[in-house]
Amino acid sequence: MSLREIVQEARTLPVEERKQLIKILVDTLTETQAPKKHSILEFAGRGAEMWDGVDAQEYVNQLRGEWDDRP
Repeated sequence: MSLREIVQEARTLPVEERKQLIKILVDTLTETQAPKKHSILEFAGRGAEMWDGVDAQEYVNQLRGEWDDRP
């Protein structure tokens, strides 16, 4: 059934029933679903490719060297 057909059908209802229909529709707009909770474990392995070929110790040494260069 299309939206247009639903509206046409709703117009045939008595006023009180149309008001009830409106209330039901408005209530469905305010119903919220609880947001899905995520686990930190879902991030496992994300971005691993950016570290391909990077030596961990060299990276740490580079960072520590930058600390010494700060004003």
